[in-house]
Amino acid sequence: MNSSDLITVDSGILGGTPVFRGTRVPVQTLFQYLESNYTLDEFLECFPTVTREAAIALLDRSEVALLSMTR
Repeated sequence: MNSSDLITVDSGILGGTPVFRGTRVPVQTLFQYLESNYTLDEFLECFPTVTREAAIALLDRSEVALLSMTR
């Protein structure tokens, strides 16, 4: 899965806010839930249009991006 498989940025969807592909769920919402001590399962329960695979892939990709910045 590459980034374009995970995220859509389209001015016609929530004004261009990055969302999980095929949904209207902003990517930022996942991070906000996790920052507020919700579990991934709780996020997925609230946003059933986001697949577990997509959420985990996004988190994995975010981790790689952050760690590569420190090198």
